[in-house]
Amino acid sequence: MSQNDLLSPVESFVKPRLSFKQVLNMSFGFFGIQFGFALQNANVSRIFQTLGAEIDKIGILWIAAPVTGLLVQPIIGYLSDRTWHPKWGRRRPFFFIGAVLSAIALFLMPQSSVLWMAATLLWVLDASINISMEPFRAFVGDKLPSSQRTTGFATQTFFIGLGAVIASLLPYIFTNWFGISNTAAAGVISDSVKYSFYIGAAVFLLSVLWTVFTTSEFPPENMDTWAKEKLRTKGLFNGLKEISQGIFKMPKTMMQLAVVQFFTWLAFFAMWIYTTSGIAQNTFGTTDTTSKVYQDAGDWVGVMFMVYNGISAITAFILPMLAKKIGRRFTHLLCLVIGGAGLISMLFIDDKMMLLLPMVGVGLAWSSTLTIPYAILAGALPANRMGFYMGVFNFFIVIPQIVAAAILGFFVKSFFNDQAIYALVIGGVSMIIAGFLSLIVNDKDDIVKNKI
Repeated sequence: MSQNDLLSPVESFVKPRLSFKQVLNMSFGFFGIQFGFALQNANVSRIFQTLGAEIDKIGILWIAAPVTGLLVQPIIGYLSDRTWHPKWGRRRPFFFIGAVLSAIALFLMPQSSVLWMAATLLWVLDASINISMEPFRAFVGDKLPSSQRTTGFATQTFFIGLGAVIASLLPYIFTNWFGISNTAAAGVISDSVKYSFYIGAAVFLLSVLWTVFTTSEFPPENMDTWAKEKLRTKGLFNGLKEISQGIFKMPKTMMQLAVVQFFTWLAFFAMWIYTTSGIAQNTFGTTDTTSKVYQDAGDWVGVMFMVYNGISAITAFILPMLAKKIGRRFTHLLCLVIGGAGLISMLFIDDKMMLLLPMVGVGLAWSSTLTIPYAILAGALPANRMGFYMGVFNFFIVIPQIVAAAILGFFVKSFFNDQAIYALVIGGVSMIIAGFLSLIVNDKDDIVKNKI
C-alpha cells in the first residue's frame, strides 16, 4: 500500500443512499452526548464557584476539558479505524464504552463536596464524552455517500441542539415548575442541579444505546489489506508514531479549516466559561455565589443556552439548502459574523429578556460550526483514515480552548477589573475573525461521487 493510497479521498466502494429513518437512527446517539455536554457547559462554572473557585481561576480549572480532548480524540480515532467486529462493527464499541463512563461521571459530578473533586470529575467526564463523540463524526463519513454528508452532519446538529435545549433548561424547570430549590448552603450544590445531572446520566446512556442497536456498519472495503495495515502498525509505539506523522501530513483543506476552527472555538469556550459569571455581574448585579440572585442568573443562563441550541436544531436543515445557493464557505462566514456580533452585544444589555436575542445569532454560528466544517472535511479525507483525521481535527478545537482557559482569566482580572462579560466580547471578535477566514478554505468534494 503506497502513501498515495492512504491519502487519496477516492472511494471505490459506492455507498448506498440511506433512508431518512436510517440517518435519524445513526445520529440519535448525539442527542444523549449533547445532553451531557450541555449540562457540563451550562453548570460546571456554577459548580466551581459554588465550591469556592475565584473568577480568575475558573478558566484554569476548565483546562481539563480541552486537554482530555487533545489526548483522547486522535487516539480513539486511530483505534476505531483499526477496529472491526462482525457484530459490534468499528465505531459502535467506542460509542458504548464512552456512554457508560459518561453516565457514571454525570451521576457523580453534582455530588462533589470539594473543588478538587469537581475538577477531577470534569477530566473524567470530558474524556468519556470524547470517547463516544469522536467516532460519531467518522461514522457519517463511513456510512453516507457524498451527496448525503451535509444532511448527515445537519441531522447530528439537530439532535445536538435538541439535547442541549432540554438539558440547558432542566435546572430552570426544576426550580420554576416543580419548586425544587436552586439554592443551598455555602459549598453545597443545589438540588435542581443535582437532579439535572442524574437525568442526564440516564439520557446519555439510553440515547447512545439506541444508535448502537439500530445501526449496522460496513466492514473494511478490502479485509486482507486492512488486516495487513493493522498488523504493520500494531503496538503502542507504532500507533503513536503514526499519529505524530499523520499530523504533519494533513490534507490542505484540513489545514485551512484548522485556522477557522481555532478562532471559532476560542469564542465558544469563552462563552461557556464566563457567561454565568458575566451575566450575573453585568445584568443581575451580583457576584455573591451564595445568593438567590446569582443562582437565578445561573438558571437564566440555562435558558439562554436553550435558545442558542434550539436555534441550532431548527436551522440545522436550513443550512444545507443555503449552502447549495451561496456555497458552504459563505454560509459559514455569514453565520459566524452574526454569532460574533451577538456575543459582543451582551456587553450592552441590562434586561434579561433581551439577552435571548443575541443567542439567536450564537445559535446560527453553533449550527454552522457543527455542520459546515465537517461536511467540507469529510470530502477531503482518505476513507480508511477517516476516524484518525477526525480525531486530529479535534486538535484545532481543543488548542484554542486551552489558550482561552490559560489567558482569559488573566485578561479579565488585569485589564477588565474582574468583569467577566468582557471575555464574551473577546470571544465575539474572535468569532467574526473566524468567519472571514472561512474564505481561505478550498472546498472540494470527493473525487468520486456517489450517484445512487
